[in-house]
Amino acid sequence: MPSCAICLLPTNENAEYHSACIASLFGTSHLPKLDLDPKELYRLAAKMAGRMSISGVQEKVSLTLSKDKRTLAVTASGGRYILKPEPHRFSAVPQIEHLTMRLATLTSIDIPPLGLMKLKDGSLAYLIKRFDRLDDGTKIQVEDFCQLSEKPMRDKYEGSGELCVRLLKKYASEPLIEIRKLYNMLLFGWWTANGDMHLKNISLLTSGDRIRQLSPAYDLVCTRLVIPDNDKLALPIGGRDKAFTRRKWLDFAEYCDIPPKAAIRLLSKQIEALGPAKKLIASSFLSDDSKEKYEQMVEENTAVLKG
Repeated sequence: MPSCAICLLPTNENAEYHSACIASLFGTSHLPKLDLDPKELYRLAAKMAGRMSISGVQEKVSLTLSKDKRTLAVTASGGRYILKPEPHRFSAVPQIEHLTMRLATLTSIDIPPLGLMKLKDGSLAYLIKRFDRLDDGTKIQVEDFCQLSEKPMRDKYEGSGELCVRLLKKYASEPLIEIRKLYNMLLFGWWTANGDMHLKNISLLTSGDRIRQLSPAYDLVCTRLVIPDNDKLALPIGGRDKAFTRRKWLDFAEYCDIPPKAAIRLLSKQIEALGPAKKLIASSFLSDDSKEKYEQMVEENTAVLKG
């Protein structure tokens, strides 16, 4: 059976999406029209570069949903969605990011509404709803950890898991809660072979009532599927960026002031995610070869966590 291009669960043979999933992403039961050619999309992305409040090197454009919710159109400002086509240099990145973001939900990591959409040529692009904008366009205060650590963007890799913990202790409204969420996210990033979770890919969101907490996760990608020799964490933990062990994760939990029993529960939850993860990988839009490689990675890292 085909998979829904939003949730990756089975659909009937005539549907690409569940109507409920479309509603969760767009607020309507009908998929909005996206009439974009990849070549035009790349041109628009190049034109927007530097104007959008989103960092990164991957081509992307800002989209707005029409008032009748029937059409998605490119906009230079105030967009509620970000669209990322397949990069020129690497293949299947939209599918990899979509799958990795869906896998994150297996360990209760909060993610924005997102999915895959087809462009004019039938290629897939990754679409995500912005969490830093309200439906009326009002901007929500979001500061990434590069900003919080007062580092220039070029130093986004000059950090560590411990630095992120210290930043939450200093700035989060409920540090112990947010640090546990951060631990869960860093553990998941390692588990999914994400070598690009740097300081700009973790952010603190300030709500209208001035509560400061971690934003929903974003830019989660299994980078080793894209660049096979990229097997190091962007943010070292305990001075180490590879070759982790169960003991190392428990030691980091101690640094995070997470009680031993709670730390073991977090590791167990990640271990228990293997079965459901393999089902999502199998139902993803990756090639069979990439599915096999992704599954092997999470199986190997699960074995490490078991000790």
